[in-house]
Amino acid sequence: MTTEPSLRIQTLGDLKVFASGRELAIPPSRKTRSLLGYLVLSGAPQRRERLCELFWDVPDDPRGALRWSLSKLRGVLGQDEAPCIVADRERVAIDMGHIEVDIHAIGQRVNDESAGAEALEAAWKACRETLLQDCDLSNQDEFGAWLVRERMEVVRLRTRIARRLATDESLPVEEVIGWADAWLEDAPFERDAAICAVTARLKAGRIEAADATRAALTERFVGANLQPPAWPSEPVATEVSPRQHPLSDEEADRSLRIRQRVRFVQAGDGVSLAWATVGAEDNPPLVKAANWLSHLELDWEAPIWSPLFRDLARHRRLIRYDERGCGLSDWEVADIGFETFVSDLEAVVDAAGLKRFPLLGISQGASVSIEYAARHPERVSHLILFGGYAAGWRHLATPEETREREAIMVLTGAGWGRDDPAYRHLFSQSFMPSATNEELTWFDDFQRRTTSPKNAVRFLEAFSRIDVRHRLAELHVPTLVIHSRGDQRIPLGVGRELAANIPDAEFVGLESSNHLLLGREPASDAFLSAVRGFLAR
Repeated sequence: MTTEPSLRIQTLGDLKVFASGRELAIPPSRKTRSLLGYLVLSGAPQRRERLCELFWDVPDDPRGALRWSLSKLRGVLGQDEAPCIVADRERVAIDMGHIEVDIHAIGQRVNDESAGAEALEAAWKACRETLLQDCDLSNQDEFGAWLVRERMEVVRLRTRIARRLATDESLPVEEVIGWADAWLEDAPFERDAAICAVTARLKAGRIEAADATRAALTERFVGANLQPPAWPSEPVATEVSPRQHPLSDEEADRSLRIRQRVRFVQAGDGVSLAWATVGAEDNPPLVKAANWLSHLELDWEAPIWSPLFRDLARHRRLIRYDERGCGLSDWEVADIGFETFVSDLEAVVDAAGLKRFPLLGISQGASVSIEYAARHPERVSHLILFGGYAAGWRHLATPEETREREAIMVLTGAGWGRDDPAYRHLFSQSFMPSATNEELTWFDDFQRRTTSPKNAVRFLEAFSRIDVRHRLAELHVPTLVIHSRGDQRIPLGVGRELAANIPDAEFVGLESSNHLLLGREPASDAFLSAVRGFLAR
């Protein structure tokens, strides 16, 4: 039996909240309304520091302002005994269990193949409204950029609705013409939309109108230095359908983020760990051990991981988590060390209810995966190690190298949290030397948003002391070692040595200089191909 939502939130047009059909009074503060919209649409716990950065300037006492806004929102959303706003010292979230959001409902309707034309038309009309119309903030650039992206998602959703109606053969041809034009209005250079607009007029016997539309669209494409479509000269069956039209990468990432389920498990020492699943529940699992840096929500915006995660989640149920001190997991923790890295992986796997699964470890996550597989060989079906190492630099470095590494940690503590990204930029380049300036800028900001300067130093120290060399010969799990040939962070020789010391391990070298693969580079496709082939055996 489906439980009726206790609250309905309207995000299209002015932000409104309804309970039992009655509109509730939302605080007039624009920032408080914007905070509510952000929490509802993000659909995941948000760090307090992040919310302060988005909505308030430093002189405004952002923490105090956030507390005030949350107190006002509790007065609106706390209609039942169970609180809708869930907050602790580090995170804030809205419990969406009994809340219906208009834009989410529309998205589900569009994905429902049985939805009729009338329901889709109502959804399209709703999407003509401006998302969070009364929530623009003039001096908060980062929130403004987020809001622009969300509004573009609404346009894409509206485009999908128009496309579906324009290709519905059961509709009267005059209605199809209208929907084809609506599709073309939001996607002026989409070839399928242009062809549909011409074809619909031909089907209606409006030959002159079809010729005029064809000529105008040809001029549009040529003016934009694009090749015009191959125009039909007579009525033809519409070849485009919603099922055949692939989602763009952004639409796919957005879809996965919405379907991602973020949950929390408590580690043995009481630390709250954020973990997530994405992909069909009946797909075979793939567990990814945490590696620094990560953020379960922000990862979907990453030029690094999102294409890899998107592909893996297509055929697998991908389980991953933010390690302690990072991302959505607790930042204020007593212990950041190798033993807790392993026990945290154990806690997440147990929370997911997995008995046997393939395990993917990247960078220091490879060492954690090696230790886990040695302790629990009966639970790991395949072991995949990318960019990994068996021993941290404190076990291998010369005195001179040790001094250099320790100087880097001092710089990390001083430069990590600054607005000037100069230090983080050097750090980013060491991970991805072939990245573009835009990709490096994204990663610079990502570093600051995923952990604190203090924790960044603690992570580097913990990584330096890793040593699982004694575990390699004990592994009796099918193992694939993958390494970038030009990796400047962890040299190729380290990966080769890792493979050589694991019984029967396979080794694949990638033509890349990046320690963290960029989704656009051919090496990413090679990585995915190697993983798929290995797991298929």
